Amino acid sequence: MFEKLGKVRGQVRFEGWELARPFKIARGIATHVDLVIVELTAGELKGYGECCPVPRYGESLDSVLVQVRETIALIEAGTSWDELHDTLPAGAARNAVDCAMWDLLAKVTGIPVWSLAEVPPLTPVETVYTISLDTPSLMAAQAAGAGAHKNLKVKLGSAFGDMDRIKAVREVVPNVRLIIDANEGWERDQLIEYLPILAELDIQMVEQPLPSDRNHELAGIERIIPVGADESCHTSADIPGLIGLYDVVNIKFDKTGGLTEALRLFATAKSEGFDVMVGCMLGTSLAMAPAMLIAPRCRFVDLDAPLLIGKDRASGLVYNNGTVTPPQSSLWG
Repeated sequence: MFEKLGKVRGQVRFEGWELARPFKIARGIATHVDLVIVELTAGELKGYGECCPVPRYGESLDSVLVQVRETIALIEAGTSWDELHDTLPAGAARNAVDCAMWDLLAKVTGIPVWSLAEVPPLTPVETVYTISLDTPSLMAAQAAGAGAHKNLKVKLGSAFGDMDRIKAVREVVPNVRLIIDANEGWERDQLIEYLPILAELDIQMVEQPLPSDRNHELAGIERIIPVGADESCHTSADIPGLIGLYDVVNIKFDKTGGLTEALRLFATAKSEGFDVMVGCMLGTSLAMAPAMLIAPRCRFVDLDAPLLIGKDRASGLVYNNGTVTPPQSSLWG
């Protein structure tokens, strides 16, 4: 499909963005984010992609920049993206290049990305808003300050006090849809103990409760509420090992390595009976826009990163009390 682009040139840069406030999860705290931006050119037309290097997956800003530069060199030497894509590792570098390729293809052909990808026309979706890990009272204050958001994602994953945290949040937002994310922070015994409490609190899903190398420990646990795989699911090749252990898979483009594999993962997950969540790393609307191709068909949507940064690109996605609009063509796609 990408042979229609002809000769493609490319360049890459990084951008540093400060967060509106510190963002804490079980693995640590972030005050800023380094993003990698890929710009691909065919003739006078340009396509863009953005990624966020993830240390959890062995990535750094420098390593991703090196991977992107090596990939661009191959593209400029004439290697077709159709041939090159599957030879590259899934991850942030491939994500930025792949999404830039799709954006460029849309501009060259004059056909929107959703049509090129053979998915339904894009529609607004409701995203969760994420509550950062903190003390119960401060997390409750975050939830109370989330305004008209109807869906919240609550970060947990501490050795102690997580049920106090989620109870404090539920008390101040009794009618909001809640999911929780433990970011690999619990032990098996904790999960067994917590599931009945979480069910009583009407929690809709528990995301990645155990470390990803201990998926087998989920065997035999009665999942009275859905359990989601995030760190445990990167590409469609991971799906067979998750059957019978998880109910939901979280598709993040910085894990899949772009839209091409995200579409494969979505199809494979659905064919095996999984519900799907679309998520994100920290990033701007340029990184969120490709995820809008699968978001309307997902049970859970977590594309709130621009809200956590507190600022965004020109022509960014429009966020209104949790509803997110599809991207304008001036942004992507």
